[in-house]
Amino acid sequence: MKMKKLGVLAGMSLALIAAGCGTNDGNNTENNNNNEGAGADVGEELNYTITGIDAGAGIMGAAEEALDVYGLDEWQVQASSDAAMTQALGDAYDNEEPIIVTGWTPHWKFAAYDLKYLEDPEGVFGEAEDIHTFVREGLEEDMPEAYQVLDNFQWTEEDMGEIMMDIQEGTDDREAARAWVEENEDKVNEWTEGVDPVDGETIDLVFVAWDSEIASTNMIAVVLEDLGYEVNMDPLEANFMFQAVAEGEADAMVAAWLPGTHSHLLEDYGDDMIDLGANLEGAAIGLVVPEYMDIDSIEDLQ
Repeated sequence: MKMKKLGVLAGMSLALIAAGCGTNDGNNTENNNNNEGAGADVGEELNYTITGIDAGAGIMGAAEEALDVYGLDEWQVQASSDAAMTQALGDAYDNEEPIIVTGWTPHWKFAAYDLKYLEDPEGVFGEAEDIHTFVREGLEEDMPEAYQVLDNFQWTEEDMGEIMMDIQEGTDDREAARAWVEENEDKVNEWTEGVDPVDGETIDLVFVAWDSEIASTNMIAVVLEDLGYEVNMDPLEANFMFQAVAEGEADAMVAAWLPGTHSHLLEDYGDDMIDLGANLEGAAIGLVVPEYMDIDSIEDLQ
């Protein structure tokens, strides 16, 4: 199989738009007083540790940058995986204990728990992101039907969230994707309208194994299988995912977060791939805490 030379990743990684929480002038002094020492208290309880995901994820770089920008010299961002991060979040939430995690939407955790983004007044984590589809050069000529479907593919956070929640509740990845496709025939038909069926051609999809991309890649795989393709899916670290498409080792991915999360990889590989545009708009990243925690901004950790 042509993906043998690339490293496979078992971890998962990736953020909704943080809502700005304004404070009227009359309450500024009171709020500042209430927050004095909040960062030290939270820091001591958490051993000054933010729970992250895989080390190569763009959100981890942004979190490290946030420590510098906000002067959080005592803090560290601990690398783990999407699965380990959500497990730690769930354990803390069940016990109403403090925790800070790297977070993103779309993600099922925002439906499962009452969470909030820490405000980011310095804009380290940037504005809303889009998730893009990229294909290898030559795919349009080699597999015009798949190219057309991938070019037409666009859905919403709510669409992706339905699959993620089904998977989180125990449904098999592919079964959850299949159920969504069957329940959303009108939307899928918009992507496949005028596309002729194929006879067993093989297409290789790569993805970073975050909950969001597990949902989207399984779903588009089901759509392509229904057209007659044999679909291979390979979970890779983000840098290998970009490399695979750029070098023609894989045919496509629907998992590129831009302009922030994967910008460094786009600089390295973007000239050797075809960007088919956003398949989902309004994603974002940031630091996330349970709503019950008495902090609202990254500045509160100082």
